[in-house]
Amino acid sequence: MRKSKKANQNLRNIVNERIDILMNLAEKETKRGNTDRVKRYVTLSRKLAMKIRMSFPKRWKRHICKNCDSFLIYGLNATVRTNPKESCVTITCLECGNIVRIPYLKEKKLKRQLKYKERTENSNPNPNPIENSILNNN
Repeated sequence: MRKSKKANQNLRNIVNERIDILMNLAEKETKRGNTDRVKRYVTLSRKLAMKIRMSFPKRWKRHICKNCDSFLIYGLNATVRTNPKESCVTITCLECGNIVRIPYLKEKKLKRQLKYKERTENSNPNPNPIENSILNNN
């Protein structure tokens, strides 16, 4: 028999709270240097999300190395670089060497659209070429 939506939502809230607790503990242990405990916290939190078929929270997703299950703290055990040629942010895990590339095409597209709007508004208020020639002759 199916679970009700309310029961499912309550379960999701509980799992979200537990994931937050485990990930906060993983962050603290990473700063202390207990890598075994960190990997255990990360695997437990990922298993919790998989158990109820819930996507892992976005705020924590970028802080986990999918290869070695370590908690990434940028500057401590991970490096972050922007690559304008590929339009992506590159995150490298310093423990296993895994590289994750995150594209930022939406931001570039928005910037391009804003630039185009400014250019069209400032360049020519009257787009009709016949009216422009009449106005320029007078």
